[in-house]
Amino acid sequence: MDGALLTHVLATQGVTRVDVNGQHPGARGFYEHHGFCPVGRDETDDAGRPYPVVHLALEA
Repeated sequence: MDGALLTHVLATQGVTRVDVNGQHPGARGFYEHHGFCPVGRDETDDAGRPYPVVHLALEA
């Protein structure tokens, strides 16, 4: 996803939170670069598998 697509999604879909794989620092960095901040972390994914998930939200 590039910055233009993210800007479009933010403007048209009202997205304020995203979850990223905690083992993918590039994904986290991308969203932080665009104003998202970490607000939580789970050590397993929604299916209970050992994949850490970082929760990010737009800065107010």
